[in-house]
Amino acid sequence: MKDVQQNRFIISVKVGPKGQITIPKEAREMFDIKEGETLMVLGEKDKGIGILKADAFYSLAEEKMK
Repeated sequence: MKDVQQNRFIISVKVGPKGQITIPKEAREMFDIKEGETLMVLGEKDKGIGILKADAFYSLAEEKMK
C-alpha cells in the first residue's frame, strides 16, 4: 500500500536476502537522503524500528543532554 501526502506516507518495503531494505524514492526526497549518507536505526523490541538521519539523531541527543 502506498499513501504519499505532503508531510507523511505509508509505503511497504521488502527485506532482501542480505537483510537490506530500499528506502523508497518518496522518502529519500522528503527527508533529503543522499547516497552514502549515514542513517541511525533505532529499535525497541516491543515498539518496533525507526530510522533517523544521523545529524537529526545527534541534534536530538544534544537537546536531551542539556
